[in-house]
Amino acid sequence: MSPELVLASRSPRRARILEAVGIPFRLGPVPDVGETLPPRLAPPAAARALAERKVRAVGDRVGSGLVLCADTLVYLGDDEVLGKPRDAGEAARMLASLSGRTHEVATGLALARGARLESGVDVARVTFRVLDPVEIEAYVRGGEPLDKAGAYAIQGGAAAFVERLEGASDTVVGLPVTLLRHLLRRFGTAGPGSR
Repeated sequence: MSPELVLASRSPRRARILEAVGIPFRLGPVPDVGETLPPRLAPPAAARALAERKVRAVGDRVGSGLVLCADTLVYLGDDEVLGKPRDAGEAARMLASLSGRTHEVATGLALARGARLESGVDVARVTFRVLDPVEIEAYVRGGEPLDKAGAYAIQGGAAAFVERLEGASDTVVGLPVTLLRHLLRRFGTAGPGSR
């Protein structure tokens, strides 16, 4: 029998992805850890390390389930990571910095059961068209960017900003399904619909 998957995340987007691909899960405790970036790590390695930090923080509270944690970083080069904006002004500045440019999104995943931990990271490249300040203001006013890394939701209103996507859109949303299935296979399950 496959272990129960426990999603330890506040993100409704991650839950919707699991539901959409038919992987059964239940919601578990949310990790209470700081999201300060580990020093001297490139963003993909940092996203993976943060996911591992989260899964270690909740693993003991879940019992026999297979705990899933994730972390998504949006970045322009290794030294400019765009987290969740603190307010509307910062969201607008982030979007202006992405206008007409290519940036990367790394989502790290970590799965743990007991002392065993498996993790990985997937990266996508997103190019925004040039954004008009008026449309940035309207998008920010709608509230969607305020709880998203990089101040946008590719599955929402910001889909209209994307000129090119290289990689998986679910990586940008925050739960790369191909990587998740790969990690699940290491625990002897890959969920419904896997090959």
